[in-house]
Amino acid sequence: MSSRLPSTLYSLKLKGEKAMGIFLTSGFPDPSATSLLLDAVDQGGADFIELGMPHSDPLAEGLPIQHSSTCALQAGVTMQKTLEAVTAFRKHSDTPLLLMGYINPILRFGMEEFCKQAASAGADGLIIPDLPPQESSPLREEAQKNDLSMVFLVAPNTPTERMEEIDRMSDGFVYCVSITGLTGTGITGRMDMITTYLKHARQIITKNPLLVGFGIQTQEDAHRLSKYTDGFIVGSAVVKEIEHLWARPNLSLTERGRLLARFVRSLK
Repeated sequence: MSSRLPSTLYSLKLKGEKAMGIFLTSGFPDPSATSLLLDAVDQGGADFIELGMPHSDPLAEGLPIQHSSTCALQAGVTMQKTLEAVTAFRKHSDTPLLLMGYINPILRFGMEEFCKQAASAGADGLIIPDLPPQESSPLREEAQKNDLSMVFLVAPNTPTERMEEIDRMSDGFVYCVSITGLTGTGITGRMDMITTYLKHARQIITKNPLLVGFGIQTQEDAHRLSKYTDGFIVGSAVVKEIEHLWARPNLSLTERGRLLARFVRSLK
């Protein structure tokens, strides 16, 4: 697999720091803004980036990311355009970037061709929430051929045996979903339950770094949850901030990028 992601996570661990992953939807709020937004979150201190590949039925996503995906598709964003955005980003940044999306668009594109083009563009790995690990062999084989990490997810209702299997199958890290439900669901009032679950996952998942996501809205959320993991991922809160910035017509693109970078910086 590409060395960028494991090297970054290992380096942060040696320094006693938590990794911060930031999610963006490719093509939202406007296809021409994707490169600007990638650069903004990079400048804001993201340790790695998840670039969402828009899909018409994003099952795991809450309303903010569903809306962003719908807007991007309506604006004409395709898998090819997303890969082109990765290529452009990789020309000037070594920050690890993973593609996150759903299996049907990859099947339509062709698994072999998708993995080849993703690797050629400079992606470091894949996160496919609706692909069960036990059905993932064909895609994992193509990913491995092209040095792409495969990141699988665990959730509070994942049995211990399945967690162990997911740890074996994953490389890069294991994505620990903080709550059973959709992205963007708040974690307020659930901390005791989430803490117990994260402590359990930490004991079981020993091969890979463990990163927590879903429901993280603030720096306080990030610090509280990443106490038990190797880092955290923020998605819906970033998408909402982007929508908020684009709703302010008085701001230039440069100002929007600067403000988004500041928001990302405030999460760590």
